[in-house]
Amino acid sequence: MSETYDVVLIGGGVMSATLGTFLQQLQPDWKIAIFERLGEVATESSNAWNNAGTGHAALCELNYMPNPTDPSKAVAINEQFQQSRQFWSSLVDQGILDAPSTFINATPHMTFVRGKKDVAYLKRRYQTLKKQALFDTIEFSTDSRVINQWAPLLMDKRRKTDQPFAATRVTGGTDVDFGALTRQLISAMTERGANLLLDTEVRNLTKLKDGTWRVDYRRRIGRAPGRLNARFVFVGAGGWAIKLLQRSGIPEIKGFGVFPIGGQWLKTSNPAIVARHKAKVYSQAAIGAPPMSVPHLDTRVVDGEASLLFGPFATFSPKFLKRGSMWDIVGQVRLSNIGSMLKVAVTNLDLVKYLVTELLKTHRKKIESLREFMPTAEGGDWELLNAGQRAQVMKGGKLQFGTEVVAAADGSIAGLLGASPGASTAVSIMLGLLGDCFPDRIADWRPKLVELIPTYGQTLNKDAATAHDVLARTAAELHIDA
Repeated sequence: MSETYDVVLIGGGVMSATLGTFLQQLQPDWKIAIFERLGEVATESSNAWNNAGTGHAALCELNYMPNPTDPSKAVAINEQFQQSRQFWSSLVDQGILDAPSTFINATPHMTFVRGKKDVAYLKRRYQTLKKQALFDTIEFSTDSRVINQWAPLLMDKRRKTDQPFAATRVTGGTDVDFGALTRQLISAMTERGANLLLDTEVRNLTKLKDGTWRVDYRRRIGRAPGRLNARFVFVGAGGWAIKLLQRSGIPEIKGFGVFPIGGQWLKTSNPAIVARHKAKVYSQAAIGAPPMSVPHLDTRVVDGEASLLFGPFATFSPKFLKRGSMWDIVGQVRLSNIGSMLKVAVTNLDLVKYLVTELLKTHRKKIESLREFMPTAEGGDWELLNAGQRAQVMKGGKLQFGTEVVAAADGSIAGLLGASPGASTAVSIMLGLLGDCFPDRIADWRPKLVELIPTYGQTLNKDAATAHDVLARTAAELHIDA
C-alpha cells in the first residue's frame, strides 16, 4: 500500500518552497513531500549565480513598459513584488527566515540609455511613472555629474560624443539571493514535518480513480524505484515541468512547448571595482534579444560577499536545465504542439540571428560589450560564469517571455512554465494558484493570508498613503531602508 500525502511538490526551487510555506501556514496538519532530483535544493534557476537576483519591481526593466505612456504592466509587476516583501517580512518575524541581510539587501535600481530616441523614451517613461504611487520616488537625469554620483563606473572616462545619454534611479530597489531564500524556506518546512527527498527523480504521474495521483519516482543513487500517492501535486521543476505535465496526461498541457535559452555572466570580485558600484543598471535589449537578455551591470550580494555581474550573454543548449538531458527539446514534441513550435521557429528569425551572434562572441567581444556600460573595464578583472537555463513558453505559435500556471480543471495538479519575472513574483503566483486549485478553501484561508500579507486583496497603487506605508514598513522590517 503506497503512502498518501496531502501535497507533493516536485522541484526544490523557490516556487515549491513558497507554495509549501504557504500551505504549512494555512494547513499545518497537511502532510507534504518535496522531490528534488539533485543532491541539494536551489541548484538550478533559484541558485544565486543562475539569475540576476533582481527584486523585479519594474523600477528599471524597460521590457515591462515598452509603451512609455502605459504603466499598467510595470505597476502590476511592482504590486506583485510588494506582496513578496510583505510575506518575507512576516516570515522573518516568525523566525522562519533568518536575518534579512542573508537574502535581501538594499540596492538602487537604475536604467541607463544612449541615443536621442532612447533618451526621449526614458524621459516619457519617467514622466509617466512619477505619477504612480509605487514609483513616485523615481529620479531622472541627463547630467553626467549627477549620473556619476549615482554610478561612477558608468561615467568614468566616458568619451564626450554627440550621442546623448540619460538615466533613472530608484533608491528603494533590492538585490535578492533567491538561493539562500529557498534553502531557508525548505529548511523551515522540513523542521515542521515536510519530507524532503533529495537525489530523487519523479518519473511519472498517474491519475487514479479516487482522484489522487500516483507518483512514481526513482533514486538517482542506486536507482531504487518508489511510489506514493498525493491528493495535490505541484510541478515547480523549471524546464523539467513540461515533461511531467505531459506525462500526467492532463489536457490543459496540450499545445504547450518550451524553448531553452541559456546565459553567461561576466563577474568580478575585485574590491576596488565593486566598491565603486552599488546599483542594478539596466538598458535596452538588442534587436531580437529576449527580454531576459537585457544587458545590465549588477551589484550582487551572495553569502555576504559583494561582487558585480554583467550580462547576460545568451547561449543555446537543447537542455531544459543546466543538468538536464540533450534530448529535452526533442522529447517534448507532440502532435498537439509541433505546429505551434514550427510557427515559432519561422516567426522568430531575429531571435535566431541574435543567438548565433551571441554564441560567436569571444571573451574580448564580451568585454567590449561591458565597456559600453563601464568604459574602464579590463578583461583581466572579469571571469565568465555560466548562468541557468530558461525554458521560455511556446503557445499558439508565439514565444512568450513570462510565467504561466497550467492547472487541471479539477485543481488536483498544477505546474509552472516560463521564466521572468519568476522568483520575484513567486508569492503572487502562488496566491493565484491557491485560489485556482483550492477554491473551496480560499475563503477560510483569507484571515491567515491577510495576517501574512496585510494588503492581500488590495491594489496599492490606487492608494498613495497605503502604498507609501507598506513600502516604508517592509523596508524597515527587512532592513532595506534606502
